[in-house]
Amino acid sequence: MTPWWKTAVLYQIYPRSFADTDGDGIGDLEGVRRHLDHVAALGADGIWLSPFFRSPMADFGYDVSDYCDVDPVFGTLDDIDRLIADAHALDLKVVIDWVPNHSSDQHPWFQASRSGRDDPKRDWYVWRDPSPTGGVPNNWIRSWSDQPAWTLDDATGQYYLHCFLPEQPDLNWANPELRTAMLDTLRFWLDRGVDGFRMDVVHLIGKDATLPDDPEDLAGLSHVPLNHRPETHEYLREIRVLLDSFPGDRMAVGEVYLLDTADVATYYGDDDELHLNFNFPPLHAPWLAHKWHRQIARAERELGPLGAWPTWVLSNHDNPRHRTRYGGDEARARAAAVLLLTLRGTPFLYAGEELGLEDAIVPADRIVDPGGRDGCRAPMPWDATPSHGWSTDDPWLPWPPDADHRNVADQSADPASILSLYSRLLAARRSSPALQVGAITLADLADPADPADPAFPVVAYERRDGDDVRQVLVNFTAEPVVVTDALAGGGDWIVEVSTHVDHEGSPFTGSLDADEAVVLSLRQG
Repeated sequence: MTPWWKTAVLYQIYPRSFADTDGDGIGDLEGVRRHLDHVAALGADGIWLSPFFRSPMADFGYDVSDYCDVDPVFGTLDDIDRLIADAHALDLKVVIDWVPNHSSDQHPWFQASRSGRDDPKRDWYVWRDPSPTGGVPNNWIRSWSDQPAWTLDDATGQYYLHCFLPEQPDLNWANPELRTAMLDTLRFWLDRGVDGFRMDVVHLIGKDATLPDDPEDLAGLSHVPLNHRPETHEYLREIRVLLDSFPGDRMAVGEVYLLDTADVATYYGDDDELHLNFNFPPLHAPWLAHKWHRQIARAERELGPLGAWPTWVLSNHDNPRHRTRYGGDEARARAAAVLLLTLRGTPFLYAGEELGLEDAIVPADRIVDPGGRDGCRAPMPWDATPSHGWSTDDPWLPWPPDADHRNVADQSADPASILSLYSRLLAARRSSPALQVGAITLADLADPADPADPAFPVVAYERRDGDDVRQVLVNFTAEPVVVTDALAGGGDWIVEVSTHVDHEGSPFTGSLDADEAVVLSLRQG
């Protein structure tokens, strides 16, 4: 039987920005629970919740001070229990973030660890003496900075490692007691009914015990994308054993922030490590047909032979929204939605992309994120009122542009809206085995007027599962284009879904309008 995470579309929710119910301008778990019907109506199969654990919020929840409790800003354990129960009642899976590489410096474990060199938890974190010259132990650089990934603890005379903020000390996964404690945090949430985990920068948990300098030609870069160690795979296999001991295909998707897809592929193991891994190069790919053709081909080449299941994502809480990256053009955002939801693999949507949201413009005096990611985390608008469905009209970050129109209420009422397009795409995907689990065959297209030109502006591919077949064509330019040669094996094709809703249900004429993307099915009968 096909596991649920292969056919699912998961909808990422950044709780601070989804919906507020208590008047403080910060989204909460009750706000998520009250809007689960939107996710279900959209046609997604589950939600991924960014961190809601107890935290001092130096990194807005990715600095965890208690892995087994809810921060009061988001609610209580009772709130998350009700949310999980209501999600399951709507047939929605619940995936939560898990931060295994580092805790908060306010976590009781770290408070004990830094209390003295002889404390039993000293080795639960990464401590080292100063270098022979009296400086930092090695040349590693922390993320979002050009500063060392080390902070000196004056009281004990040693440095502790932090690949992110000084408030986020790295855990020492080489210590078996620490590993047991972290597995217990997973067990706590599995017992409460979560269906899976998004594992934050999980490739960092294994480290070379000698902590060697990064290569000189890479010195000055963050160590995060450079850490690729065999120890990590041992730890992931332990995690997988725990997940597999629970019923219901409990799942782990890894944030493996390595920009070589072949390296990322190793974190699937022999189907004994992570079930899924995020594929990050597409997040940095420009909106050009030949670039995306290369991305798709690369994922198939490097994951397919391993039997590894791909993931696809256009936007998330760490990167500018794809509509912003693609120049603010909604037509491109619509075409990108067709691409995302028809490729082979598991798609992840980021809350608000179904409204065509762009990043908010955040004044300097309202910037709060240490990594400068505030714009993509702007609050979700639910209606056209001044408060946009929140309990205050002055939330923790400014509203995204055009919130008076780009809100759920207005978009839901418009059959030509981008929200309606997402709903039609998800319905088409759910009804088609080819789009859910079928093989993919990329077409090599050329310009009929100049066959020697490789830069034809259309990506086309076939999805097939037995007798179920779909053709997908995406025009990456603002000019009409003829694509009759893309249709492998000929056939009588009908436009099932189009970015131009008025084209749906009509025979495909062999051409695409400017910025148009279509899903084609064979005429029946």
